[in-house]
Amino acid sequence: MSHLLEIALGIGLAAATGFRVFVPLALLGLAARFELLTLASGFAWIGSTPALVILATACLLEIGAYYIPWVDNLLDTIATPAAVVAGVTVSAAVMADLSPELRWTLALIAGGGVAGLVQGSTVVARQASSLATLGLGNFALATAEALLAFFTTALAILVPLFVLVLLGVLVLWRVRRHREAVT
Repeated sequence: MSHLLEIALGIGLAAATGFRVFVPLALLGLAARFELLTLASGFAWIGSTPALVILATACLLEIGAYYIPWVDNLLDTIATPAAVVAGVTVSAAVMADLSPELRWTLALIAGGGVAGLVQGSTVVARQASSLATLGLGNFALATAEALLAFFTTALAILVPLFVLVLLGVLVLWRVRRHREAVT
Protein backbone atom coordinates (compact mmCIF):
# COMPACT_ATOMS: atom_id res chain seq x y z
CA MET A 1 0.00 0.00 0.00
CA SER A 2 1.37 3.43 -0.82
CA HIS A 3 2.26 5.81 1.97
CA LEU A 4 -0.50 8.26 1.00
CA LEU A 5 -3.13 5.52 1.11
CA GLU A 6 -1.91 4.36 4.52
CA ILE A 7 -2.02 7.90 5.89
CA ALA A 8 -5.49 8.50 4.41
CA LEU A 9 -6.71 5.19 5.85
CA GLY A 10 -5.29 6.04 9.26
CA ILE A 11 -6.84 9.51 9.34
CA GLY A 12 -10.19 8.18 8.09
CA LEU A 13 -10.28 5.48 10.76
CA ALA A 14 -9.23 8.01 13.39
CA ALA A 15 -12.10 10.29 12.39
CA ALA A 16 -14.50 7.37 12.80
CA THR A 17 -13.26 6.81 16.37
CA GLY A 18 -14.53 10.30 17.13
CA PHE A 19 -18.07 9.08 16.43
CA ARG A 20 -17.76 5.74 18.25
CA VAL A 21 -14.56 4.45 19.83
CA PHE A 22 -15.03 0.72 19.26
CA VAL A 23 -16.76 0.57 15.86
CA PRO A 24 -13.60 1.39 13.86
CA LEU A 25 -11.47 -0.90 16.01
CA ALA A 26 -13.87 -3.82 15.55
CA LEU A 27 -14.22 -3.26 11.80
CA LEU A 28 -10.46 -2.82 11.44
CA GLY A 29 -10.02 -6.16 13.20
CA LEU A 30 -12.46 -7.81 10.81
CA ALA A 31 -10.75 -6.25 7.79
CA ALA A 32 -7.40 -7.55 9.04
CA ARG A 33 -8.89 -10.99 9.73
CA PHE A 34 -10.23 -11.20 6.17
CA GLU A 35 -6.93 -9.84 4.81
CA LEU A 36 -8.45 -6.71 3.30
CA LEU A 37 -5.50 -4.80 4.69
CA THR A 38 -2.18 -5.39 6.39
CA LEU A 39 -1.55 -4.16 9.91
CA ALA A 40 1.76 -2.71 11.06
CA SER A 41 4.12 -4.86 13.09
CA GLY A 42 2.83 -5.26 16.62
CA PHE A 43 -0.82 -4.71 15.74
CA ALA A 44 -1.81 -8.19 14.53
CA TRP A 45 -3.63 -8.67 17.84
CA ILE A 46 -6.45 -6.44 16.54
CA GLY A 47 -7.50 -9.20 14.13
CA SER A 48 -7.20 -12.03 16.68
CA THR A 49 -10.27 -13.93 17.83
CA PRO A 50 -10.07 -12.77 21.47
CA ALA A 51 -9.67 -9.15 20.37
CA LEU A 52 -12.56 -9.40 17.91
CA VAL A 53 -14.85 -10.84 20.60
CA ILE A 54 -13.87 -8.10 23.05
CA LEU A 55 -14.10 -5.32 20.45
CA ALA A 56 -17.48 -6.52 19.14
CA THR A 57 -18.86 -6.71 22.68
CA ALA A 58 -17.50 -3.26 23.53
CA CYS A 59 -18.91 -1.94 20.25
CA LEU A 60 -22.42 -3.20 21.02
CA LEU A 61 -22.30 -1.95 24.61
CA GLU A 62 -21.05 1.47 23.53
CA ILE A 63 -23.72 1.88 20.87
CA GLY A 64 -26.45 0.75 23.26
CA ALA A 65 -25.30 2.99 26.11
CA TYR A 66 -25.61 6.09 23.94
CA TYR A 67 -29.36 5.45 23.73
CA ILE A 68 -29.79 5.90 27.47
CA PRO A 69 -30.58 9.54 28.31
CA TRP A 70 -27.97 11.27 30.47
CA VAL A 71 -25.72 8.20 30.35
CA ASP A 72 -24.75 9.39 26.88
CA ASN A 73 -23.47 12.68 28.31
CA LEU A 74 -21.54 10.82 31.00
CA LEU A 75 -20.01 8.57 28.34
CA ASP A 76 -18.69 11.61 26.51
CA THR A 77 -16.36 12.37 29.42
CA ILE A 78 -14.88 8.89 29.04
CA ALA A 79 -15.12 8.69 25.26
CA THR A 80 -13.21 11.90 24.60
CA PRO A 81 -9.81 10.72 25.81
CA ALA A 82 -10.61 7.17 24.65
CA ALA A 83 -11.33 8.44 21.13
CA VAL A 84 -7.94 10.15 20.99
CA VAL A 85 -6.18 6.97 22.13
CA ALA A 86 -8.21 4.89 19.67
CA GLY A 87 -7.45 7.38 16.88
CA VAL A 88 -3.74 7.10 17.55
CA THR A 89 -4.00 3.30 17.72
CA VAL A 90 -5.92 2.78 14.47
CA SER A 91 -3.71 5.26 12.64
CA ALA A 92 -0.51 3.59 13.77
CA ALA A 93 -1.95 0.14 13.08
CA VAL A 94 -2.52 0.77 9.37
CA MET A 95 0.65 2.70 8.56
CA ALA A 96 2.59 -0.52 8.09
CA ASP A 97 5.08 0.68 5.47
CA LEU A 98 6.15 3.89 7.22
CA SER A 99 9.15 4.14 9.49
CA PRO A 100 8.24 3.86 13.18
CA GLU A 101 9.20 7.48 13.80
CA LEU A 102 6.98 8.81 11.03
CA ARG A 103 4.18 6.34 11.85
CA TRP A 104 3.95 7.41 15.48
CA THR A 105 4.37 11.11 14.73
CA LEU A 106 1.52 11.01 12.21
CA ALA A 107 -0.58 8.78 14.45
CA LEU A 108 -0.21 11.13 17.42
CA ILE A 109 -0.70 14.38 15.55
CA ALA A 110 -3.09 13.50 12.73
CA GLY A 111 -4.81 10.43 14.16
CA GLY A 112 -5.23 11.69 17.70
CA GLY A 113 -6.00 15.21 16.52
CA VAL A 114 -8.71 14.22 14.07
CA ALA A 115 -10.28 11.82 16.56
CA GLY A 116 -10.32 14.54 19.20
CA LEU A 117 -11.85 17.10 16.85
CA VAL A 118 -14.62 14.78 15.72
CA GLN A 119 -15.32 13.62 19.28
CA GLY A 120 -15.37 17.23 20.45
CA SER A 121 -17.97 18.10 17.84
CA THR A 122 -20.18 15.21 18.95
CA VAL A 123 -19.90 16.37 22.58
CA VAL A 124 -21.02 19.88 21.61
CA ALA A 125 -23.90 18.50 19.54
CA ARG A 126 -25.03 16.21 22.37
CA GLN A 127 -24.91 19.03 24.92
CA ALA A 128 -26.99 21.25 22.64
CA SER A 129 -29.46 18.43 22.04
CA SER A 130 -29.65 17.64 25.76
CA LEU A 131 -30.40 21.25 26.62
CA ALA A 132 -32.92 21.74 23.83
CA THR A 133 -34.79 18.45 24.27
CA LEU A 134 -33.97 17.45 27.87
CA GLY A 135 -32.06 14.50 26.41
CA LEU A 136 -34.99 13.06 24.46
CA GLY A 137 -33.57 14.17 21.10
CA ASN A 138 -30.29 12.40 21.74
CA PHE A 139 -31.75 9.18 20.31
CA ALA A 140 -31.53 10.64 16.80
CA LEU A 141 -28.02 11.93 17.47
CA ALA A 142 -26.89 8.53 18.78
CA THR A 143 -28.25 6.86 15.65
CA ALA A 144 -26.54 9.36 13.35
CA GLU A 145 -23.21 8.99 15.15
CA ALA A 146 -23.32 5.19 15.06
CA LEU A 147 -24.14 5.24 11.35
CA LEU A 148 -21.38 7.77 10.69
CA ALA A 149 -18.91 5.57 12.59
CA PHE A 150 -19.79 2.54 10.42
CA PHE A 151 -19.96 4.55 7.18
CA THR A 152 -16.70 6.44 7.78
CA THR A 153 -14.88 3.24 8.75
CA ALA A 154 -16.13 1.35 5.69
CA LEU A 155 -15.23 4.23 3.37
CA ALA A 156 -11.80 4.59 4.97
CA ILE A 157 -11.07 0.91 4.39
CA LEU A 158 -12.51 0.74 0.87
CA VAL A 159 -11.60 4.20 -0.54
CA PRO A 160 -9.23 5.95 1.86
CA LEU A 161 -8.36 8.88 -0.41
CA PHE A 162 -12.03 9.77 -0.79
CA VAL A 163 -12.40 9.96 2.99
CA LEU A 164 -9.35 12.21 3.24
CA VAL A 165 -10.82 14.57 0.63
CA LEU A 166 -14.22 14.44 2.33
CA LEU A 167 -12.68 15.30 5.70
CA GLY A 168 -10.83 18.21 4.09
CA VAL A 169 -14.05 19.55 2.59
CA LEU A 170 -15.84 19.24 5.92
CA VAL A 171 -13.05 21.09 7.74
CA LEU A 172 -13.08 23.90 5.17
CA TRP A 173 -16.88 24.14 5.38
CA ARG A 174 -16.73 24.30 9.18
CA VAL A 175 -14.02 27.00 9.15
CA ARG A 176 -16.01 29.06 6.65
CA ARG A 177 -19.18 28.66 8.68
CA HIS A 178 -17.33 29.73 11.83
CA ARG A 179 -15.93 32.82 10.08
CA GLU A 180 -19.41 33.78 8.86
CA ALA A 181 -20.79 33.42 12.38
CA VAL A 182 -18.05 35.65 13.79
CA THR A 183 -18.57 38.44 11.26
